[in-house]
Amino acid sequence: MEPVVDTLPITELLDERRHLLGVAHWMLGSRLAAERVTDEAYRRWYGLSDHQRGRITTPRAWLTQVVGDICLMRLALPGRREDAQGPVPRREQHGSGLEGEVSAVLLRTPDTLSPVERAAFVVDDVFVMAPGTVAGIVERPEAECAEPADRARRSMRARRARPTPPRRQDEIAHAVRHACADGDADRLASLLTPDATAFFDGGGKVRALTRPVTGSGHVARSLLTLLARHPRTTLHTHPANGRTALVVRYDDQVAAVITLDITGSRVVQVWVVLNPDKLRSWNRPRP
Repeated sequence: MEPVVDTLPITELLDERRHLLGVAHWMLGSRLAAERVTDEAYRRWYGLSDHQRGRITTPRAWLTQVVGDICLMRLALPGRREDAQGPVPRREQHGSGLEGEVSAVLLRTPDTLSPVERAAFVVDDVFVMAPGTVAGIVERPEAECAEPADRARRSMRARRARPTPPRRQDEIAHAVRHACADGDADRLASLLTPDATAFFDGGGKVRALTRPVTGSGHVARSLLTLLARHPRTTLHTHPANGRTALVVRYDDQVAAVITLDITGSRVVQVWVVLNPDKLRSWNRPRP
């Protein structure tokens, strides 16, 4: 498990991405090209091993250099027009058609499961295949796919065994928001089960944690670090998928949506969506 200290305030994560987009846009003169270059820089960051990333003392400077290098390579290509490029070619599909079948089943699994958990659950329970198959589908090392199916089963069993009334869920969500807004780690930890787990979905497009954080104390500290007070951020509750979610705004943009899995009177799992692509629907102008 990655150390909780690797969590960064959301303002730093977003400022970093905006900085990289600005550098790429300045060099290439195209917003679309800047998005592609920035995404490629983050892909290279996540392509490093944990050890390699740990040796980089200033990730923002490293990412800036990578963005500059990519831009220079693109500018060196004669006649290259970044804004006229077609879509990025998709990787080859498996001839067996398994991915399409799995994708259809995954759409029917609970939205509260992470992509790896959903894939592991469906492949293991529905298709009865080896963990290596899961690793291939979700493009993650096999060692990281050994436990997600069991975790998904436990999570679903817990929700079915002890359903929490909607009104109580709403009360707990508001209590979590207040604890986060006050920076009260002890009160926040008391609202979580001892083995609570937090998942951070950055989509590979912001420098978020790549592995779950487990344990009420660790989860509380990671959330408070992410939601560190800043004049340009606000934290509110908002309905999302039939539940009360926490919505973080940075300036006038939704920067994160946090949903809670609640069993009884405490939170068992926290899902933090930081992926800019998934947040676009939240940031569309309201009619």
